[in-house]
Amino acid sequence: MTEVHTAEADPPWEGLRGPELFEACLHAAREGDKRGLDRLVADLTPLVWNVARGQGLDKHTAEDVVQTVWLALLSHLETLREPKALAGWLVTTARHESLRVNGRKAPPLPLTDEMAETVPSTLPAPEAEALRTERDRRIWVAFSKLSQRCQELLRLTVLAGRAEYRVVAEALHMPRGSIGPNRGRCLKTMRELLDIEGGSA
Repeated sequence: MTEVHTAEADPPWEGLRGPELFEACLHAAREGDKRGLDRLVADLTPLVWNVARGQGLDKHTAEDVVQTVWLALLSHLETLREPKALAGWLVTTARHESLRVNGRKAPPLPLTDEMAETVPSTLPAPEAEALRTERDRRIWVAFSKLSQRCQELLRLTVLAGRAEYRVVAEALHMPRGSIGPNRGRCLKTMRELLDIEGGSA
């Protein structure tokens, strides 16, 4: 009874962080310890969610992708070669699943004049909506011109926030201390691209 209580109080990943934590949790999950998988889901679901949303998925579709990714991990639980690289595996799987799901989505319908007339008055005025649409278009044009590395970094850090830097560092194979400076450079480049886009409009 004492041993069981101790095991419950002090899981094998106690005191670990980052890749070592994920590796220990994965090994525990493989041995049937549900707490290991629960800890992985709690720590890494925000990362998977942000990757899905970063691919342009709506909230409901992103939730489906998150569930699919965790089911994929369960099916590969015994065969994952590099437990320490779990965060990277989840990012890659989430990206692939998001692209697959995105390919099935019907293209958005254009807003016709007839449809615009039926828009309730509580929504933004057409002029404001047009400005917002143009702003969003410029942002995504500028974003698409960034390097793949910058796009990945901004998707994860802008949405996940500083609390997830250690997970982002593992997922992108970057030193944690370099994430902030690189993020700043990427944002600076994006602002410059936005200025160019705005000036040429």
